Amino acid sequence: MLNQKDILATIEMIDNQHLDIRTITMGISLLDCCDPDMNHACDKIYDKITRRAENLVRTGEEIEREFGIPIVNKRISVTPIALIAAASCHADAGNDPAARAENNALPFALALDRAADTTGVNFIGGFSALVHKGMTDADKILLNSIPEALSRTKRVCASVNIGSTRAGINMDAVAMMGDIIQKTAEYTRDQDGLGCAKLVVFCNAVEDNPFMAGAFHGIGEAESVINVGVSGPGVVYQAIQGVKDAPFDILAETIKKTAFRVTRMGQLVAREASRRLNIPFGIVDLSLAPTPAIGDSVARILEAMGLETCGTHGTTAALALLNDAVKKGGVMASSSVGGLSGAFIPVSEDEGMIAAARAGTLNLDKLEAMTCVCSVGLDMIAVPGDTPSETIAAIIADEAAIGMVNQKTTAVRIIPAPGKKIGDTVEMGGLLGSAPVMPVHPESAAAFIRRGGRVPAPLHSLKN
Repeated sequence: MLNQKDILATIEMIDNQHLDIRTITMGISLLDCCDPDMNHACDKIYDKITRRAENLVRTGEEIEREFGIPIVNKRISVTPIALIAAASCHADAGNDPAARAENNALPFALALDRAADTTGVNFIGGFSALVHKGMTDADKILLNSIPEALSRTKRVCASVNIGSTRAGINMDAVAMMGDIIQKTAEYTRDQDGLGCAKLVVFCNAVEDNPFMAGAFHGIGEAESVINVGVSGPGVVYQAIQGVKDAPFDILAETIKKTAFRVTRMGQLVAREASRRLNIPFGIVDLSLAPTPAIGDSVARILEAMGLETCGTHGTTAALALLNDAVKKGGVMASSSVGGLSGAFIPVSEDEGMIAAARAGTLNLDKLEAMTCVCSVGLDMIAVPGDTPSETIAAIIADEAAIGMVNQKTTAVRIIPAPGKKIGDTVEMGGLLGSAPVMPVHPESAAAFIRRGGRVPAPLHSLKN
């Protein structure tokens, strides 16, 4: 039961420490929208999303006003579109190989964008494919449609799962994604490659992630669910300030108790949204998702632990402690903690990470090491526009290997900024922030990527 001290502490977190509900995300199954006619399928998709989510934004705004809790985004995630497109992606192509090659999944992306616009949500995720063991024809069509789809839509986000601990890594898909990311950057050249900020490549993708750009509604999920993502780097930072010289066990306990309070608030909002929308409550994702605002940085949390600058020796250990304590606090607070839950390290969205990258303390190699213990992976990183697609693919392969071997979710969201070189800045605005263009290793991995095939799953995948 809440007491006066708890209430005042929560008010302080909201008013002065950047605590917010980062997103209410409604997951919607589109499996019943499959249709041999692509136009009919797109109409069904638009109709179902706008019907199911017609009150989502209004409900979020009402809860925000009544509870006094900021709810930054209202979003939708849907069934991976490659699964829906499989019923119709060849419907108009017949057996003509040339006609089949011209077929693409762009109409589905346009339908999603229209539905997002009608419902008023910030983003809609699920222009996605799950290709960790192999690719269907529909998967290939969707992947090849991504550059144009992300350049012609405003709110659509795409994700591709190219590996898992059980299946290994689909290196053919990895090579394709290197090319696709380069093409997406080129298609959105006038926006410094902004389309790539809406594209995530996963290993071990989860089915209940409420955060963009990687959210999709998994096939094991209900018809519709409400998932909530909570964020509070500023709250954790302030808590650590109170135990500056304490030993690590006290530091971890302080973070855990703070995460507990944040998660309880998220669950309160999630259950209220679920009740008002008459849609089942799914999970609370307690992720320390930073913003470019001062005081809302994961990097500054690590520095508050005693590091002079994020990226120096000790950073990975500090991040491991933070991530573990956040998860433990969340699990104490709710039996429905899910999604990615932990600490995010997106460079462009964290003012402390931006400062460390500009100073040269934080580089790609150190970020890769940090992803072994954080919640996701290499996130919102800008690299020179002329970076070879094989190098991008090799970066994806490295991250996928970390996820596969360590049985965790890893991801890459990388922006080869057209016309930009090392030291330049990519400005994306809003929550996406700005990213200093970081160097990549100039030595080629092309021969490695060209091998193709599949990296076998590790031995510990054989658990049955």
